[in-house]
Amino acid sequence: MTAGSAPNRNTLWGRAVADELAAAGVDAVCITPGSRSTPLTVAFDRHPDVHVFSHLDERASAFFALGRARRTGAVTPLVCTSGTAAANFHPAVMEAAQSRVPMLLLTADRPPELRDSGANQTVDQEKLYGDAVRWYKDLPEPEADDRKLRSLRTDLARAVSTAEGTPAGPVHLNVPFRKPLEPVAVEGDVPADLPRLAAEGRDGDEPFVSTTAGHPMPDDRGVRRLAEALSAERGLLVAGPADPPGPDPQAVTALAHATGFPLLVDPLSGLRFGSATRVAPVLGGYDGVLANGAPADWPDPEVVLRFGASPTSKPLRKYLAGTDARQLVVDPAGGWREAEFTATDLVVADPSRLCGALSRHVGGPDSTAWRERWEAAEAAHWDAVDAEERFFEGRVLADVVDLAPEPSTVFVSNSMPVRDADRFAAPAAKGLTMLGNRGASGIDGIVSTALGAGSATTDDLTLVTGDLAYYHDMNGLLALGRCDVDATVVVVNNDGGGIFHMLPIERFDPPFTGQFKTPHGLDFEPTGALYDLSFARVDGDDRETFRDRYRESVSSEGTEVIEVTSDAEASHRVREALADEVAERVAER
Repeated sequence: MTAGSAPNRNTLWGRAVADELAAAGVDAVCITPGSRSTPLTVAFDRHPDVHVFSHLDERASAFFALGRARRTGAVTPLVCTSGTAAANFHPAVMEAAQSRVPMLLLTADRPPELRDSGANQTVDQEKLYGDAVRWYKDLPEPEADDRKLRSLRTDLARAVSTAEGTPAGPVHLNVPFRKPLEPVAVEGDVPADLPRLAAEGRDGDEPFVSTTAGHPMPDDRGVRRLAEALSAERGLLVAGPADPPGPDPQAVTALAHATGFPLLVDPLSGLRFGSATRVAPVLGGYDGVLANGAPADWPDPEVVLRFGASPTSKPLRKYLAGTDARQLVVDPAGGWREAEFTATDLVVADPSRLCGALSRHVGGPDSTAWRERWEAAEAAHWDAVDAEERFFEGRVLADVVDLAPEPSTVFVSNSMPVRDADRFAAPAAKGLTMLGNRGASGIDGIVSTALGAGSATTDDLTLVTGDLAYYHDMNGLLALGRCDVDATVVVVNNDGGGIFHMLPIERFDPPFTGQFKTPHGLDFEPTGALYDLSFARVDGDDRETFRDRYRESVSSEGTEVIEVTSDAEASHRVREALADEVAERVAER
């Protein structure tokens, strides 16, 4: 692009944004329609290296971008018009902030003089997302000025590096425009002698400012001190939900081998599925083993090394809080993600590098009896699950993991699906990536996040969601056609908030049914015609039909929703009975 080829300053500004983001590695953007964002929309639509995902709903768009970033570790910028459009990004911004997922928001705005004037579609967009963003800037009004354009390009490079940095998260750039918004010629708006660097950026599609990222790591003395702390007979390695792109399995398994400690892996840790399960004591049954508390004759661990976010498993969190172990929480950003407040050490380090370094230094007694105790309990849990003949909600997750083709992305909703994945999805040496939104842990945007994750790879995509989360984001299904994504969507329909059966309020009815479980009685079959997808309903007592239908769905083209009808209370009673059975089996071993 030459300066003279831009018909007006807004077009010049929009092109600079698109070009600079492309130079920073952005290959896709999510756009919702609107007038004030026209210069950005036109620039991205015309850019040869940026794919545009067009969404009609800002909330769905934001969660779609979140899903792509969760899968790739890179930003998919968001563009919207002024007014309430930007407010609809907010739930996804909160999730991205809490779960450290890169996000870049470009919110178009009215000119500054219209703020606080009562002008139509004008709201206060300055620092709209508060402390949820890693960085905010209200960009200057577009101008064909050498220094302002260099400043703009610098801000864009900074925005991407901050969003993808440590900790990753959302960055908000508010972008005011005044008319004309379309690429119409405005005499004298863009001078022909504008310096090439400002108008076109660096040569060779290089970013205006390149960022070299660092990885925090203790010095040698610090590593040796931590290795000494891990030189104990009884220790645990605990991997919580991972920050994208997740820890290096080889580094983690090397530490597990060096210490001999059991490795307890969350389903969202990136370690429960894949090659690590072949070479390390990877355990996934702890939620069931600890559901009724640890066996009375178990000694406490002496030391626990934790990385990733707080584990999904409440029994595991409570178990760790009740021990006298020294607990080392590893976090590359120095953040605090341990809500039981029993950790003794905060280690500011990149988990992969630290695990690799510690594996070369750690030494000490390797308690075979300690490890075998955990492995025997693990076997007892899976034996009890395998022996359970009733088809309940947890079995749906187990069957999906068992039958998903390789490679697959399996996205699990909040409430019961992620908890059932934690307890019933056994570690497996298969090419499967399990994802979920465990930052703010909401049920909004689940469909859109899953489809966004699916759009980022050629992997098969399965979404397992509850009926309320499906209802909450049905409009996200529009992305199937508009964004060319296929999926198998498994909807566990227990007609309301089944998770509330886990809470003491279950014993108080009313108001339990009307105000907590809130049965809706909706028939989801018409979504098939509305969004041009296949729909099948399977009775919650018919496991073989579900398995056959799921196999058929993942082996065929297009999207299918498989609704599994379920009784939430009955499923919860099965979970309780299994916890009792596991406790008995563990006690016998």
